[in-house]
Amino acid sequence: MLNKFLIKRPFITEKGTVFAEQGKYVFLVDGKANKSEVKKILEKEYTVHITQVNIINARPKERRQRGRVNIKSGFKKAIITLKKGEKLDMAPQ
Repeated sequence: MLNKFLIKRPFITEKGTVFAEQGKYVFLVDGKANKSEVKKILEKEYTVHITQVNIINARPKERRQRGRVNIKSGFKKAIITLKKGEKLDMAPQ
């Protein structure tokens, strides 16, 4: 059984909106998620046909603030490509 909680939320950025015009959408996913799970969950949830899934693992980064070192947590995101002619409604809610 697939865990639909592996998909956290859509990752809406300027670059993501440019991707949306090309039929690509970006989602934040759990660190344990893999390509096949992401594809199955999103196809079932949004009833679309996904042709490609790319996963990017952003590493944690150090940030300095007032002389102290803080760590910005890392995250994992998935970029999905839909079949030509299909779209997702990704409006913020």
